[in-house]
Amino acid sequence: QVQLVESGGGLVQAGGSLRLSCAASGFGFSRYNVGWFRQAPGKEREFVASISSGGGNTYLPDSVKGRFTISRDTAKNTVYLQMNSLKPEDTAVYYCAASSTAYRAHYYYTSQEFDYWGQGTHVTVSS
Repeated sequence: QVQLVESGGGLVQAGGSLRLSCAASGFGFSRYNVGWFRQAPGKEREFVASISSGGGNTYLPDSVKGRFTISRDTAKNTVYLQMNSLKPEDTAVYYCAASSTAYRAHYYYTSQEFDYWGQGTHVTVSS
């Protein structure tokens, strides 16, 4: 059974940090590129970060670049999103997703390009 399970969300004050985890099981996760997306209430799902299957390539859009970092631990079948200097506008449900297509560097991914999704984890940043 294919599963992606996010964890690590919670309530944090502005300027604080959180590390989200995305644990995979039931498929060849190490061969998949992974993306993080977020969706705030009343807004469309937004791309946050991507990492290639081997972990050697990453991309983060300007909205989070310099504050967020994406990484993966192949041995643990887990991808992480380290979020620093959090702002109230980072408040959203954060989702991880896996894609079997070739990694596209410096590319703003859309949600349609991913095969598997987790259930999401809530992040709330208070001012």
